[in-house]
Amino acid sequence: MSASGTAAAGQVEHMLRQVTPGRYDAYESLLRALAAPDSGQVWMLLWHGQAGSPDAQYGNMEVDGHGYAPCVTSAQELSASGWNRSYEVVDGLEVARALFPDRFGLWLNPHAPGGGVGIPWLDLRRIATGLDRQPAGPLRLSEPAIETPQFYALLTQNAHRTPVVRSLRRAWVQPALGAPYLAIGLDVYDTSPPAVGAVRAMMQQSVGAVPDGLAVSTVAMSDALDPVAMWLRSNARPFYDREAHAAPAQAPAAGYGYPPAGGRY
Repeated sequence: MSASGTAAAGQVEHMLRQVTPGRYDAYESLLRALAAPDSGQVWMLLWHGQAGSPDAQYGNMEVDGHGYAPCVTSAQELSASGWNRSYEVVDGLEVARALFPDRFGLWLNPHAPGGGVGIPWLDLRRIATGLDRQPAGPLRLSEPAIETPQFYALLTQNAHRTPVVRSLRRAWVQPALGAPYLAIGLDVYDTSPPAVGAVRAMMQQSVGAVPDGLAVSTVAMSDALDPVAMWLRSNARPFYDREAHAAPAQAPAAGYGYPPAGGRY
């Protein structure tokens, strides 16, 4: 192995040794090491085929109902694992891009004492798309408790004036690392550049009403792999819905936001 290869393995393995339950800072450092082209190489274990061949196939393992591709972090760990089939040395960034769309994670050194460390597919997605662009998990998601009526009123008004917007949802996001923030889920009819520009302008016109100290971010409801969008689709009703607004007026049904018949809760 070259000196650069040794350094690459050493960086990942050093970070891997720091990871313990609850040490999200150490885990985040491991993700950064995997994402870096000069330190993120892993030895992918091939269940079938040879490195570089069209029929090459990563191994797979299941943990708690989730799929992972096993790998090792150095030639020394490869020897220690006893793996006697082929392997492929790949940048962690490349592996992340290959695995996360199929909701497969990456498991580092499963042969090691304690069983190694698993990187779920949501974190591989963060590596593939940029760690600083996505909140660090695991995320705690809930309905927002902070009252911001002026912001919601202005945002709703501006959304109604932006024809591309179908509906808006909201969530309070608390990342494992970093400050919590208000997420606005954007459901749009069109994702063309002019439509994206119109939505961006809508948000810029509305954020002036956000209270000082409150961070606001947006998430595309069309993103099937975004954890915040997934939570919003399952748990949050729109606070603005163009189609419901345009529907003929009728008596509201009992449910979220309305008292049940008879006024009892």
